[in-house]
Amino acid sequence: MRARAAGLLAFTAILLLIGMLPLPPYWITLANYIGLYSLVALGLVLLTGVAGLTSFGQAAFVGLGAYATAYLSTAYGASPWIGLAAGLAITALAAFLIGLITMRLSGHYLPLGTIAWGLSLFFLFGNLEFLNKYDGITGVPVIGLFGLPLVSGRSMYFLIWACVLGAVLCLGNLLDSRSGRAIRALKGRGMMAEAMGVDTAWMKIAIFVIAALLAGLSGWLYAHLQRAVNPSPFGLNAGIEYLFMAVVGGAGYLWGAILGAALLTVLKDQLQAVLPLLFGGNGNYEVIVFGIMLVVLLQRAREGLWPYLQRRLPRRKDTVMPENAPALPQRARPPAGEPLLRVEKARKQFGGLVAVNDVSFELQAGEIVGLIGPNGAGKSTMFNLVTGVVPLTGGEIRFRAGDGMRRIDGLASRRIASLGIARSFQHVQLLPAMSVLENVAIGAHLRGRRGIPSSLAGLNRAEERMLLQEARRQLERVGLGRLMHEEAGSLALGQQRILEIARALCCDPVLLLLDEPAAGLRYQEKQALADLLRRLKGEGVSILLVEHDMDFVMNLTDRLVVMEFGTKIAEGLPQDVQRNEAVLEAYLGGIAS
Repeated sequence: MRARAAGLLAFTAILLLIGMLPLPPYWITLANYIGLYSLVALGLVLLTGVAGLTSFGQAAFVGLGAYATAYLSTAYGASPWIGLAAGLAITALAAFLIGLITMRLSGHYLPLGTIAWGLSLFFLFGNLEFLNKYDGITGVPVIGLFGLPLVSGRSMYFLIWACVLGAVLCLGNLLDSRSGRAIRALKGRGMMAEAMGVDTAWMKIAIFVIAALLAGLSGWLYAHLQRAVNPSPFGLNAGIEYLFMAVVGGAGYLWGAILGAALLTVLKDQLQAVLPLLFGGNGNYEVIVFGIMLVVLLQRAREGLWPYLQRRLPRRKDTVMPENAPALPQRARPPAGEPLLRVEKARKQFGGLVAVNDVSFELQAGEIVGLIGPNGAGKSTMFNLVTGVVPLTGGEIRFRAGDGMRRIDGLASRRIASLGIARSFQHVQLLPAMSVLENVAIGAHLRGRRGIPSSLAGLNRAEERMLLQEARRQLERVGLGRLMHEEAGSLALGQQRILEIARALCCDPVLLLLDEPAAGLRYQEKQALADLLRRLKGEGVSILLVEHDMDFVMNLTDRLVVMEFGTKIAEGLPQDVQRNEAVLEAYLGGIAS
């Protein structure tokens, strides 16, 4: 955080110097357009680079902001500031409605959907009579700020870049927050995010609206800089260029958006002057150069230019030391021996395949129960049924919430997590580029209350310290405290599995579901894990685990449930299950004693 503040101060000083130097108006105009494009690219960093949601239609939101202020100021004489409020309101409403539909799409359908609505808005601008169709609106008034009219490009320069710096500061605050960690988890880790309590559908719409608002702000500034608006700058080609700027600069990095916007704006300006002379005719030859650049970039620096440059510059890593914050409140746990989880004739079919076949078992508070069986027995599917990842085909699942047992089948994963059920995954679900501390803090998502607006404004600092301190406490609890500032992707597989346990503990669970927690661990690490799970049991945390290491399971669990081909074939004490003929048949194919 200190490094980001220092970077902002240094960049502000450079911008002030540029604004005060007697540079030609042409270069100031170029700097203004870089700032306008940077605002849109910053939104795409959040939307595409961080959350993994590709959009080709951001230029249409620029158009909404521009046309709203242009129309109100010319037709009704409204001040530009009323135009700003109206433009942002219209943009937010349009983005919300579009997002409700578009953000449900995935894969290649999402970018195709953004192309569709981007083209729709572009042709809407060009066909509405009150917007003068393709002729557009002229005579847009200048912005007045503190009684001073911002007539020249140089005076607009300071306002444009103040907006850019404000956007960088706010988005930086957001990404370093509880909501920011949830946003990062959207990119390929949606199931994990839901299991930690994140409402991923709402989060996608929220960041879609934020990106649209930045584009709308750019459009407002553009309209009063140009003093005229027409549909040409808001088409699909402009949308592609905005996305290209974010990708070239570094789609996951805020400063990369500014770098990409500056590079492409300057390069496009120079190429438009030079290439027609080389080819002997007019044309958009710069598009050819941009295409070649993108191919080379994807081969040499897939993350963009900013991280490529960053790795080659000396930099100091911020060290977050969450200390001296109040502890987070903990939920009450039921007394040992009371029923906690009851699975009654649970059934799951995938077409004609019966993955779980009318399985019933019960887990009591303060117990460690092992769910074992050969590969393909349906154990992980049972975990997914309990945690709401997949719905039941038949039967029911009940969990003790408050003073009674309530049905949880049919609830979303995040609702089940809020009741006190946390889990790890068979295949590790981490965010490899984030620190170990931040990965674990995702587990405390439901224990925080500050949302996106507070995070943008930096009003969440006290809560953030509490969440990070809880993450640190859980890391030290599982023996990974010394690695809290390392990238999660640099850890060995066994350490990543322990990290997942720490993240689950951050949820403050009553019931902990662990899917093969000992896989990849050495003998001493398994012993340490067993000791940890026994301590958790002593603290009132109940555990249901899937594991293939029979020595580990037999020495740890209170009871075992054995499955084969989706059916429960045995249940009981470990020593009894070891002698069960059906279990021996399932594991060993039948061996005479």
